[in-house]
Amino acid sequence: MKKLLFFLLVVTIFTACKSTSVTLDKKENKVEKKYIVDNLIKTATDNIGIRYKAGGNTKNGFDCSGLVFFTFQSEDIVLPRSSFDQSKIGQVIPFDKAKRGDLIFFKTNKSRQINHVGLITEANSFEIKFVHSSTSKGVIISSTKEKYYHDSFTQINRVLE
Repeated sequence: MKKLLFFLLVVTIFTACKSTSVTLDKKENKVEKKYIVDNLIKTATDNIGIRYKAGGNTKNGFDCSGLVFFTFQSEDIVLPRSSFDQSKIGQVIPFDKAKRGDLIFFKTNKSRQINHVGLITEANSFEIKFVHSSTSKGVIISSTKEKYYHDSFTQINRVLE
């Protein structure tokens, strides 16, 4: 009988500890995700002003997907190299559910497939601001309120859950 009571006590303590740690894990994951998102945005925006370079993924010059690739790599997150392949990663979400750290994709210049990507820095249900590398201005922050990006917007992907 004493062994049974001891076993029940141990199981009860273990279960209580386990359920507490699951709650802590969720909180820790949320805090860690915020930390990662903040770092991603800081890394990307620290490159504002760097010139556009086709195929570039270093501070010597970035193309759009190279900037995203470089930025996520800074947090040891490996993404595909092209914007088209990056658009296949994560979960596609509606415009009004976009958050900081999500990726935003475009079909520019009448392209039939995704050919441009940015990292969302701010979002609300009416406007999204994103950091990206444009061919004309290099790394900048733009908005979906700008006609060019409004008209070429295609999708948003949540890469970090």
